[in-house]
Amino acid sequence: MAPLASSSKAKALKASYELVVNNFLAVVAVASLATVLRTAGFDGLYGQLQAARPVHVLTAVILAAALVKLRRVRRPRDVYLVEYGCFRPKPWFRAPYATCLEHVRLMPYLAKEEDVAWGRRLLLRSGIGEETCVPYAYHYVPPDRSVEASRDETELVIFSAVDDVFARTAVRPADIDVVVANCSIFTPTPVFADMVVSRYKLRADVRSVNLSGMGCSAGLISLQLAKNLLQVAPPGTHVLVVSTEILSSQYYVGSKREMLLPNCLFRMGAAAMILSNSPERARFRLVRTVRTVAAALDAGYRCVFQEEDDEGNMGVRLSKDLVTTAGQTLKSNIVAFGPLVLPVSEQLLVALSLLKRKLLTSLRRGSGKVRLYRPDFRTAFEHFCIHAGGRAVIDEVQRGLGLSDDDVEASRMTLHRFGNTSSSSVLYELAYIEAKGRMKKGDRVWMISFGAGFECSSAAWECIKPAADADGPWISCIHRYPVQLPNKVIEGNEII
Repeated sequence: MAPLASSSKAKALKASYELVVNNFLAVVAVASLATVLRTAGFDGLYGQLQAARPVHVLTAVILAAALVKLRRVRRPRDVYLVEYGCFRPKPWFRAPYATCLEHVRLMPYLAKEEDVAWGRRLLLRSGIGEETCVPYAYHYVPPDRSVEASRDETELVIFSAVDDVFARTAVRPADIDVVVANCSIFTPTPVFADMVVSRYKLRADVRSVNLSGMGCSAGLISLQLAKNLLQVAPPGTHVLVVSTEILSSQYYVGSKREMLLPNCLFRMGAAAMILSNSPERARFRLVRTVRTVAAALDAGYRCVFQEEDDEGNMGVRLSKDLVTTAGQTLKSNIVAFGPLVLPVSEQLLVALSLLKRKLLTSLRRGSGKVRLYRPDFRTAFEHFCIHAGGRAVIDEVQRGLGLSDDDVEASRMTLHRFGNTSSSSVLYELAYIEAKGRMKKGDRVWMISFGAGFECSSAAWECIKPAADADGPWISCIHRYPVQLPNKVIEGNEII
């Protein structure tokens, strides 16, 4: 009972500390007002106001109104998420473990038996479930890597996601002013943005931007680009952002294991967002965005690298240092992102721990023994959408941020049901949270993504209006989630 009572006391003490520190200005204002009233009294204060000349009172009111107006004018225009939609793969695209392994065995000239065994172990411990989907091209033996197959996949996933977002909002194609599309590997001519303009017959004056080569963080990078455009655009401007990764053209047919990883982890998916600088019909408000680039470091630059192997087979190589690099880049991102979103109480604790370390360093008492305070981001956010890049990536972020299993549930379940859908994964995770009915007005969401470069991007959202229903990519399976994911898998006499 004693440890339990001590824990409850510590939680109550921290809650009181946060209440006072986070509302410090309000506490000071109330205390000052109480002091003035106690000293002068109501009658004395009223008398002083009556004694003041009307012109002085009027001047003070005008100056206060002007300061408020000036602050509003100088503040960047808010950006809102009107609606989002995700591609829902049909059951016939499903690629269970048995199908993946059978297809590889039917191509012995592409993979050796030991590589097949390695791939099986990787799948079993990856956190990816049996219902993830791959494009038609992957169901052929050998896979169809033609431009036509890639274009067919592009039109399927992108148009499905855009159809979904338009079906869920009153915004029409004619209302779209800017289109931002992103895909890392496949970049045809005409580009994806032009495909969208052509399909939905957008206006002749629509602006379009196409991003490529940025990996899984391209979705949040596109979001930052859209935010910059909306903050200087006329009120009522709408931006359509489309995020995907096309798999058909990037199937690796060599034997390098670090280049076989994408074949095992990536699955088909796409998401579309409609953003605006008007709060009308908005569901989320964009609070902050921060992007950290580690391309100046050789390890980061070559962490996710497209190249040919010794036999001339093109593929994307994932470095063995990927998880470590992701953790280091996340730390740099947090240094910039934390002060913008954390409450004052957490920032003060971080500052005090830094001060303690510096003092001990100056006194030469071994600063290495002083552990810096890790801020509790659960005081700033109710929900977390961590890029579902793989089980190890989610584990590293959970450990680094000190999150609970409940905090990363959306990421793990998205990885299990849809696999790594690259830049669109964070929106599948947001859809999971809403499908579970956990999103409430005023809730804050932190999206984290990683990509080639190496890069880490963060976006903070505030919910204005939760989804009215669970309609979305999870509609047919949300009742089965969450599922239990084993830490160890026993296959025969082997523990994986």
